[in-house]
Amino acid sequence: MKYILDVHCHTISSGHAYSTVYENAAHAASIGLTHIGVSDHGPAMPGAAHIYHFYNLHTLPPILHGVRVFRGVEANITDQHGSLDLPKEVLAKMEYVIASLHIDSFPPVDKFTNTEAMVNAMENPNVHILGHPTSSWYEVDTKAIVKAAAKTKTILEINNCSLKPNSYRYNGDDDTIEIIRLCKKYGVQMLVSSDAHFLTDVGNFGRAKELVDAENVPEELVVNTCVEKFCNAIKAKRNGACKEDHLPLNPWR
Repeated sequence: MKYILDVHCHTISSGHAYSTVYENAAHAASIGLTHIGVSDHGPAMPGAAHIYHFYNLHTLPPILHGVRVFRGVEANITDQHGSLDLPKEVLAKMEYVIASLHIDSFPPVDKFTNTEAMVNAMENPNVHILGHPTSSWYEVDTKAIVKAAAKTKTILEINNCSLKPNSYRYNGDDDTIEIIRLCKKYGVQMLVSSDAHFLTDVGNFGRAKELVDAENVPEELVVNTCVEKFCNAIKAKRNGACKEDHLPLNPWR
């Protein structure tokens, strides 16, 4: 499979990443990516962008270095009800929304509560992607997460950063392999992501790609091999959320 899109990319606006949107796009172009995303952390993450950052994303040029730049967010799940750290009117303006658990905005509890937080977040029609569903910090019910993703038409992320042994989320390959196998079983689409925090990691799918390939995942289940497939997966969750020509201003649905 050829990957042309990497939408889980951070910039200096996240507070703990080290490259600009312009630099990320330049590196993406140099390695043959055609599309990237800006998915900086929501404001519940210490040092992250203020809410004004997300209101103002429309000022970003849609094309940089010949690369289409999608405007999005990695929103923080803040409680077991699946609440997020940005209001619905902001989320509705994003071209895509990743929702993730982070220890600063939702300290780990127990398997049931951690899973409940993820499942409830996926019920939100503005949440298109569940970020790094496996982590050393959070014990979760992987089958419940995948079945909820199938029910809500939420994309599950296979996060390369989480699979690096030096990552604070690293807990080996087993849980990620289980997620991949369950996605195949239930027909859940996956997004292979870098979770880049520096420009040279943009498009670095590394171990995530290896695991997907090793499990012989059908290409139709991997959304970042084709921009139309990615956009259609977003639209399946919230009609018209992803456009090639402009940042949509969709009502809450």
